[in-house]
Parts: sequence; C-alpha cells; structure tokens
Amino acid sequence: MTSSLFSPFSIKKIQFKNRMGVAPMTRMSGAGDSIPRKDVLEFLVTRARNGAGLVYTEAIVTDYESAQGYPGQARILNQVQVDTWKGITDRIRKHGAVSICQVFHCGRMAYEGINPANRTIAPSPVAPSQDNPMTGKPYPVPEEMSRFDMDHVINGFVETAKGAMAAGFDGLEIHCAHGYLLNQFLSSYSNKRRDEYGGAMENRFRFIREVIDAVRPVVPDDRLLVVRISNWGIADMEVSLFENREEWLEMVRLFSQTPIDAISVSTYDYSEKAFGTDQTMAAITREATDLPLMICGKIYDRKSADQALDHADLVLSGKSMLLNPDWVTDLEASRELKVYSSEEAGIAYTETPLP
Repeated sequence: MTSSLFSPFSIKKIQFKNRMGVAPMTRMSGAGDSIPRKDVLEFLVTRARNGAGLVYTEAIVTDYESAQGYPGQARILNQVQVDTWKGITDRIRKHGAVSICQVFHCGRMAYEGINPANRTIAPSPVAPSQDNPMTGKPYPVPEEMSRFDMDHVINGFVETAKGAMAAGFDGLEIHCAHGYLLNQFLSSYSNKRRDEYGGAMENRFRFIREVIDAVRPVVPDDRLLVVRISNWGIADMEVSLFENREEWLEMVRLFSQTPIDAISVSTYDYSEKAFGTDQTMAAITREATDLPLMICGKIYDRKSADQALDHADLVLSGKSMLLNPDWVTDLEASRELKVYSSEEAGIAYTETPLP
C-alpha cells in the first residue's frame, strides 16, 4: 500500500507533488547585502531537485530598523534581493516543488547593536530570563512598542510580502512562533500590556490580526498565506508559552477566522503529548480548525513521517533535510535513518558548505 506521504496534495490551486517539505530554518549567512551565501541558496534548489514537494526559505527579516535578531540575516526589500530570490524560485518550480518565503520580526530576541536603528522592541519591556547564547550576556530590556512602532512593523511585513511576491514565491508564511515578535504578543509570558493589545487572548491576538489583514491584500489569491505557531520559544525553552490546551485552542480558532490558507505547527517532537493530555499538538490543533496543517519536530524516517500525517497534511523536516540530501529518496525506500542532533545541525551556522 502506498503511503499518503507520496500522494499529491493541494491547498487552493497550489499543487504539492508529495507531503514532504523543507522546514524553515533561521540562518546567518547573509553578508552586507542581506543575501544568503550561494551554497545556502543552492541547498534549497537541491532539495527540490531531490524530491521535496515544498521548500521553505530561512526566516527573512521584515525591515531595516528593528526586525533583525542575529547577524547576517536575509531581507527581500530591494531589487537586487528580489532578483536573486527570483532565480531561486524559478529553479525550485522547474523541479516541481512549491516555494514559501517565511518572514518574521525578532522583537525582544535581538541584542544591542544588531539592528540598524540600534533598537530592540517588544509588546512589553520584558527580557528573556536566560542569557543570550551568542553574547553570553543578558538580553536587553526591550522598549515597549507604541502605536507608531506597531504601524512601522506592519509596514515592514507588507513591504517584505511585496518583495516575496515579486520574487515569485508560491506563498508567504508569517512567523508567529518560537518566541519572536508576533509570538511575544500572543503569549502572556511576554505580553504584559494593559491596553487593548494585552490581557485576554483576543486582545493579545489583535496585533497579529492587523498584520494578517495588512499582508493578505498583497498576497494574491493564487498564492498561499500561511502562519507558523508553537508552544515553545528559542529562549526560556522550558517555559510553556500558552497556559493550557484551552488557550491554545482559542488561539487556533482566532487564526482560523482570518484570511489565511494553512497553519504550520512547530514542535520539538511531533509524537509528544501536549498540555498534560494524551493528544499530540497536531491532534489538538486539528480540533480547532479545518485549515490544512503542517507539522514538524523529530520527523526523521518513514515511520515517523507516516505517523505525523495522522493529524496533519504535510510534514516538514529541518535537520534531516539539512544534513541528508537524499532524505526523500531514503524515505521512499524505507531505509533505516538516524535522528540528527542539534550539534550536527550546527553546520547551518558555520561557513562550511551545506551538503
């Protein structure tokens, strides 16, 4: 019996040749021109050529003022950047794969001097409790965002979405996960506001809705608008960013009321039970939405990929896609495969050419 893993799937008019995709992975390979290294771009084309049905970019920062969190991050805000990415999306399409550009604002996950305007902004002046692993120092306390800041950030998402569409991407993903700015609004752990953008989930969701409503008109109906969500952040990883299952479900329902086309759920482990229940995060999410779902987290072989599709429509792989160019072929052959470690995936943050 052929697994649905290798069956086609469609979202609106976008056709996926199979259910396997390259997960978005934050990188730091862009030089002063904010364009990733050639081998990093070629990695995306190679994975399309080698069978991936979906190829995500790394997370692209959304403005030249406060969005950046790490050195060497990519942007898609000028013609040279657009033209470079257009060459990549054309080649990905030639190999029969779908391309999605992930965009984000790092918010409080930045440090002094990293942004052109030397500002770190967030919903509230609350810094992560852990030290920054890149500097070994505490994260700075961010400035609480004003209405002017919010409008500026929204404009950055819109302008970056325009760049992504001009570059020929089949879709755009708004990164609302991993403790970055939009996730910072969603979580009461980082959002302590007392105005209409804080407090109840509906209020914390308000800014995200404004971003989606601003971006949707520049993403044509024949392209996809996706959001990524998670219950964990890259800082203070042990903290559950949402209080319980009910709060998570409320958030998913709010997303489902916006004009998005799919939801991508990021986990540490797709099979892990969430919020003290006997359900996985994908299973819980499925209860609150009829939208297509993507899932990632420790999906490394045929068995895990097949199981991950029990409550999702597409599986995404980060480490395995990164470190094994032949991953899709290996899955088709049901070869025995290993779980790669974060240490092994560290090659993504070095100058060593990607495999």
